[in-house]
Amino acid sequence: MTRVTCHCGAVELRVTLADGLNTARRCDCSFCRKRGAPVVTVNVGDLEIVKGADNLALYTFNTHTAQHHFCKTCGIYTHHRRRSNPNEYGVNMAGIEGLNPRDHDPIPWSDGVNHPSDRKE
Repeated sequence: MTRVTCHCGAVELRVTLADGLNTARRCDCSFCRKRGAPVVTVNVGDLEIVKGADNLALYTFNTHTAQHHFCKTCGIYTHHRRRSNPNEYGVNMAGIEGLNPRDHDPIPWSDGVNHPSDRKE
């Protein structure tokens, strides 16, 4: 299990990473570009809010499928339920205890501008 926290410590998650840090990604969609945090994948059943569930704010936009969670106190993004795969969460890599994302550069980018859910096939 991996511990994830916001900046002030009001929110704490316990997660099991789907494939360690091999899933680390950045996204260039309009929201993620501004947020700037790289994420790692966690399956829905592998994320537990240990502390601060009542201190999480929810943000959705556009299709309102993705659910982005933030600490109400410090404003740090902790995790989001994915639009591309609602069975997964993206978890803020910078919130992982003892980890600095810079040490893992280059972190690959995913094409959020041309989101797979927006494609007509």
